[in-house]
Amino acid sequence: MSTVEQTATANAAIAGTTSVASFGSKVLGLFAVGLALLSALATFLILSDLTPIAPTHVVVLTCLLTSAAAVLLLVTIIGREIWLLVQARRRGRAGSRIHVRIVTLFSLIAAAPAILVAIVASVTLDRGLDRMFSARTRSMLENSLALAETYLREQGGLLRGEMMAMSIDVARAKPLYDQDQTRFAQFMNNQATVRGLPFAEIVGGDSKIIASAKTNVNMNVLPIPKETFPQVTETNPKVGVFLDGNYVAGVIKLRGFDNAYLYTARPFAPNVVPQLRETEANVAEFNLLQSRRFGIQLAFALLYTVIALIVLLSAVWIGLNFANYLVAPIRRLIGAANLVSTGNLYVQVPTRRSEGDLAHLGETFNKMTQELRTQRDDIMRARDLIDSRRIFTEAVLAGASAGVIGIDASDHISILNRSAEKLIGTTEIEGMGQPLSVVLPEIDEMMEEAHKGQRLVQGQVTVARHNRERTLSVRVTTEQSSAASHGYVITLDDITDLVSAQRTAAWADVARRIAHEIKNPLTPIQLSAERLKRKYRNTITEDKAVFEQCTDTIIRQVDDIKRMVDEFSRFARTPKPVMAADDVAETVRQAVFLMRVGHPDITFDLDIAEDPMPAQFDRRLLSQSLTNIIKNAAESVGAVPPDQLDKGSIKLSVAREGPDIVIDIVDNGIGLPTENRNRLLEPYVTTREKGTGLGLAIVGRILEEHGGGISLNDAADRIPGQRGAWVRMRFASEQITTVDAPASAKATMGEV
Repeated sequence: MSTVEQTATANAAIAGTTSVASFGSKVLGLFAVGLALLSALATFLILSDLTPIAPTHVVVLTCLLTSAAAVLLLVTIIGREIWLLVQARRRGRAGSRIHVRIVTLFSLIAAAPAILVAIVASVTLDRGLDRMFSARTRSMLENSLALAETYLREQGGLLRGEMMAMSIDVARAKPLYDQDQTRFAQFMNNQATVRGLPFAEIVGGDSKIIASAKTNVNMNVLPIPKETFPQVTETNPKVGVFLDGNYVAGVIKLRGFDNAYLYTARPFAPNVVPQLRETEANVAEFNLLQSRRFGIQLAFALLYTVIALIVLLSAVWIGLNFANYLVAPIRRLIGAANLVSTGNLYVQVPTRRSEGDLAHLGETFNKMTQELRTQRDDIMRARDLIDSRRIFTEAVLAGASAGVIGIDASDHISILNRSAEKLIGTTEIEGMGQPLSVVLPEIDEMMEEAHKGQRLVQGQVTVARHNRERTLSVRVTTEQSSAASHGYVITLDDITDLVSAQRTAAWADVARRIAHEIKNPLTPIQLSAERLKRKYRNTITEDKAVFEQCTDTIIRQVDDIKRMVDEFSRFARTPKPVMAADDVAETVRQAVFLMRVGHPDITFDLDIAEDPMPAQFDRRLLSQSLTNIIKNAAESVGAVPPDQLDKGSIKLSVAREGPDIVIDIVDNGIGLPTENRNRLLEPYVTTREKGTGLGLAIVGRILEEHGGGISLNDAADRIPGQRGAWVRMRFASEQITTVDAPASAKATMGEV
């Protein structure tokens, strides 16, 4: 297609866009808006009694029906406009989204004043009705009711104070009660008279009256309920108001008496309770009258609703038409932009001088498409060159064994090769564009030094990802440039095995020295203690038991030190494995049998993929390693509190994975720590109180000399929802060549 044909086709596509609303709908809309506004004005003037027409029921009903008809006509017109707008939006018509937004904005602007007027009218109407229903009268009634209730509470408080004071005096008069009950009865009478208590009794816990005050006032007081006695103490009396009996009563436990309580009562003034009842009835009647004002509110609300709807719908229609006028040139621009997005740069937007700034925008758009046509060829050539260089760079980075991270001047990741993905545990999709401090916060200090102007910054960091820690050698370099901002290249090398091997070699040397220095004096110490015990056992008569206990302690502690030194020696001089063809399944079965006998309270489940399972390995060393791991699992199960463990369980599975034999041990014990988990395999690192920290270090060396390693994780990674540890032992099924240099086992967790 020629340039002229492409331009004609594009312009025809843009010119084909028309307005949503037609000329006929605009005329009908204007008529409906005028009719609705006139109807609303007439209704307001008639109901406000501002016209000669009397607001009779027929007149009011006629006005409301006319207004309702106008509202219905407006709703129909606006509904049609909205339906056309929705259809255009569904068909993806150019400018439909912005059209919807503008219409929505205008509708909200129109609705906001109506809502505000509704709130003001509601508040005004409510306040007017409050005056009609005498808010002052309501306040007086409520205050009278509150005053009566306050009086009752005050009487209860006065009775409480008098009762507590009388209980103290009665408690002091306990000796008088024991000696002369006649005088005690007189004492009770005096107390009740002085304190103005016409009713006072001492009642036992079985509701039996022990003593009472004789006054000239007859009061019908209810007996104390038995369930009240347990709730009453010497400092916590109970006071109750009895409106039916016109009195307030209280009870308190007496100090010094055997399960006895002081029960007092005082009558109210004769007219208090009737007045309280009358006040409550008046308040209820007033509330009933107030609830009937809904009819008045409904009438005003109906009038407001009709007028508000007319005004609101008229504003919405005006907003719709204004939006149509405003969106038409924008729609043409959007249609042209859509064609440009498909690669057609021969688009020309029709412009009209009456559209003002939007017409100028169209002219600018036409100039832009012209410039784009001249620049596209240059951009395409530059893109081809950049793509060829990018493909070469990606090939180099993908083949590099070291991790490479490129960051821009704002420290956001721009390059991430596959080796770096594995080292930092983040894929390229997840890391690209992210801040380096979020993806790899461990090198923040090195980046600060690089920002200070150093061209090369080197160091080591420890990175923990997915419950596994790695030691990385980090190099941060930057280009020498005069620009104010430039990027950095970070190189990562995994030196975890190297660091672990260095630590293991150092600990092995320490173990040899400790074993040599400690073992020499142990035998003379033990022999001397045994000789002292044999020679002086019969001659010492004083503190003989202490002598024997001390010598036994020396001998026992020397044996413990010897065993610890033997552990050091075994770690320092691990025997070379003697590889021979043997059955892995039988070896595992024997180790499990021994542990099952030693731990009958734990359930051992063994799953062997193939039986027999031939391989090249040292049976003795592999049995030692397996026994150590199962022993750790059993101790972990035993450390769980009994109330948190139904039944101890250790599950073992043996299978082949390619050229390797894999043994998985899963327990439901206390599990393993998450912090510094990889260091548990290092010598003398343990979480047990009496552990030497050598068991799993030896296991790791044995498995490494068998061409494998040890990997320990959480049991939930193997069996979802189960707590405990999951240990995986892996070694090569074929014979390998061993080396003399010690190295770290490939593990993430150690002895617990």
